[in-house]
Amino acid sequence: MTDFTNPPPLEPGDNIAVIAPASGGARVAPHVFELGLQRLRETFDLNPVIYPTARQSDSFLGENPRARAADIHAAFKDDEIRGIIATIGGSDQLRVLSHLDPDVLRANPTRFFGMSDNTNLGLYLWNLGIISYNGAQLMNELAVPGELPAYTERYCRRAFFEQSLGELQAAERWSDDPSTWWQNPEELNSPLAYESNPGWRWDGSKTPASGHLWGGTVSILEWQLATNRYLPEPERLDTAILCLETSEEIPAPETVGRTLMCLGERGFLDRFAGVVVGRPPTRSFLEEPPQDERQQYREQLYETIVAEVSRYNSDIPLVLGLDWGHTTPIAPLPLGAEMTISPAEERITVN
Repeated sequence: MTDFTNPPPLEPGDNIAVIAPASGGARVAPHVFELGLQRLRETFDLNPVIYPTARQSDSFLGENPRARAADIHAAFKDDEIRGIIATIGGSDQLRVLSHLDPDVLRANPTRFFGMSDNTNLGLYLWNLGIISYNGAQLMNELAVPGELPAYTERYCRRAFFEQSLGELQAAERWSDDPSTWWQNPEELNSPLAYESNPGWRWDGSKTPASGHLWGGTVSILEWQLATNRYLPEPERLDTAILCLETSEEIPAPETVGRTLMCLGERGFLDRFAGVVVGRPPTRSFLEEPPQDERQQYREQLYETIVAEVSRYNSDIPLVLGLDWGHTTPIAPLPLGAEMTISPAEERITVN
């Protein structure tokens, strides 16, 4: 198993680089971008340092993967920067990875925060033995409308300033409200519509499991499987914990199942010691099905994941519905850190 470096935690008043290694959300919704910066300053007492890519357009970023890689290198090398946060996800960060210099990143381990498309960079850092945080992304997780959820603040504060997340607990309520605050700045003052959290679903083995976290957004794992350029050797995943979550694209359960089948056929799934799954969003600004269909989708997705994992690895615990991923609130998961799953006590800790 890979030995991992945990980059040092930030301290209040530290500089945190703001970069756009995926897409140009700040150009599309500057009011959301500014709210994210405000929360870094006022809620977490961090000093955001805006890098050139952060305010660029999607067209510029799409045409210039080298510029995105240059900002990543510059942020990691800068001794005055103690953390690095991505603005938003996207759909082509895979193209940036070939422009990265692994020696620069190894020599300057810095806490990176980003999810969705930024799973690409997180897994690249995983391959180098550097822990990064899948979550705490600026615009869609810190800049939610209304008040920043206390749950998100608590776990992001631990991710920013502490050595580990410690014990995870389920949030009391959650939301995948497809609000239009991105298009309408006035809606930033109106909180999302939240619903009661039924808690985590426990499945599979009752035997405790511990291992280093690996994974992220399912569609990004699909890309890495398809290109076969950035996946670790299967044996490096022995006793790891697989973490999975789905995006606002709301993939069909069978699509997720096929991705897991490919992981199984590549010799990955039978190596994991456990699986954790983020709560899936069930609606978006493109589609808002009725409540019963949303619940049915979640159950079908969970059943598909359990069945496909069990086909290749039938004796490991699975925990479904974590507060992580493309819903609100979230606890960012540190890829490469050790997670312990204790089914009998229904506890999860991250060391």
